[in-house]
Amino acid sequence: MSLKTRLLGLAAVLMITASLASWLAYRQLSENIIERWGQQVAEIQVRYDSARLLQSLEREIGLARQMADSSTLVRWAAAEDENLNREAIREMESFRSNFRDNSYFVALRDSRHYYYNNADNEFEDNQFRYKLDPDKPEDAWFFQLIEEGRDFHLNVNPDAELGVTKLWIDVLMRDENDRIVGMVGTGLDLDAFLQDIVDIDQEGITTLFVDYNGAIQLYRDRNYIDFASIIKPEGQKSTVDLLFDRGEDKQKVLGMLQILKNRGGATGAVESSFVTVDGRKHLAGVAFLPAIGWFEITLLDLETLLPTSYLWPLVAVFLTSLIITLVLFHLIIRSRILKPIISLESAVEKVRSGSFTLPHLDKPDNEIGRLASHFEKMTETVGHSTRELERKVEQRTDELYRLARIDALTGLKNRRGLDEGLDEEIQRAQRQGTGFGLIWLDIDHFKTINDELGHQVGDEILCRVALWLKAGLRPYDHAGRWGGDEFVVVLSPCDRSTLHQIASRIHETIERDSIRTGTPVTVSVGGYYCEPGDDIETILRQADQALYQVKQQGRNRVFIVDGRGRETNPA
Repeated sequence: MSLKTRLLGLAAVLMITASLASWLAYRQLSENIIERWGQQVAEIQVRYDSARLLQSLEREIGLARQMADSSTLVRWAAAEDENLNREAIREMESFRSNFRDNSYFVALRDSRHYYYNNADNEFEDNQFRYKLDPDKPEDAWFFQLIEEGRDFHLNVNPDAELGVTKLWIDVLMRDENDRIVGMVGTGLDLDAFLQDIVDIDQEGITTLFVDYNGAIQLYRDRNYIDFASIIKPEGQKSTVDLLFDRGEDKQKVLGMLQILKNRGGATGAVESSFVTVDGRKHLAGVAFLPAIGWFEITLLDLETLLPTSYLWPLVAVFLTSLIITLVLFHLIIRSRILKPIISLESAVEKVRSGSFTLPHLDKPDNEIGRLASHFEKMTETVGHSTRELERKVEQRTDELYRLARIDALTGLKNRRGLDEGLDEEIQRAQRQGTGFGLIWLDIDHFKTINDELGHQVGDEILCRVALWLKAGLRPYDHAGRWGGDEFVVVLSPCDRSTLHQIASRIHETIERDSIRTGTPVTVSVGGYYCEPGDDIETILRQADQALYQVKQQGRNRVFIVDGRGRETNPA
């Protein structure tokens, strides 16, 4: 055998060996990159789907909680007389138009009466629908939630009496003694909600939501949804493991749910693992949503999202390059394949770590280059969506922060807003060594106005007093509704003379302008000049005592005290 033949044979053996070794290494590397990319996409998709669900439910839950806190409904739940019934119906109807589905329900514990109205106002003047029966299985949800005492619950359930199937938002209603007096909430049309949140026609992506025990609540196939989960014993529920044929896959998914439970609902935590669904490999991503007590599960079909057939032309180029020469193999593979893949892998790592600013990607004129371009566009899209979601979350948070400090009726600060403003003034006074003024006033005989003219007139008077109050203040003073018919004003900067002047002006303005409206009112005004070092309890107590003195002296006047509790009214 000639040397040439041996060399050619050795070269052939080396080329074949190198080809096989390189092919195996390349295949493993490609699979790892695809899997790691899939895991990153799964995490992003899980967070995106979770955010969409929470965004859809957040406002509805907030309105339901606000409805449960209604003093009108709480008083009505304790005594369903005719007058309270009319007032309660008006209160319920005022919430109906604000709910997304334009529907509401109220269920009372003592009478077991169930009230409901829908978007078509079908039950106008006839909101009472039926009486809940503890012996009926279809009514067991109400008594179960009352017994458990959970303030908030989501429930997918058909109402046989009403003939509707909805995603129900249930919020317990409690009185001032923390006794459960009923339940309020709203319902979202199940088919529309599934179409908006779950069945969004993303090829290769399946989204579903399960409750804390793994029972399926939202899924594109309604046959798998576990309706009325709360009243079903364990073992009879349609749980998520029904979607998987292999026992090990069932254990994987249930195990991920348990891991997230053990973490206590850590924000942003996502678990992922590979499972087989209908004979195809999927990547399952799971996240816990502590705000509603559900799990979000996303199944990604990697063969659909990134088919391996995309890489076949690249494999042909790779093998052809190896046959030509070992040197060309090394150079071409390094420049055309390995380097772009490494840079793409680095980019995937950056995206996985939360950074959407990618390094420069090598993009040769082949499938890997197009894959890198697709990845750049995908990252840009995901980054934009993430920033937009963060902006909306921040905007919503700011809005909720503002609403939590504003009185809904008068537009003034509420008690919480006043507490924060007063605390800031106390700290400023301590730092600067200067005092400030606090005025506490209430409307004289306001209860009589409510009793004789009605609460609607009373509310109008409160709003007018708020406007007159703001008209009598300087732009930098802080006014708020302390509660009921009581208002508090923080004056800063302020000296004793200014405190007297503004308090008297407020008193006179309200009395004068109210006469023009045809409903004259007067106010009792107590004031306190706050010294540096006074704490909030001292300030409020002194102002309250000043207001008490006014009421003892016959109301409709101004009484100001200083830090020693002495009257400082000018002669």
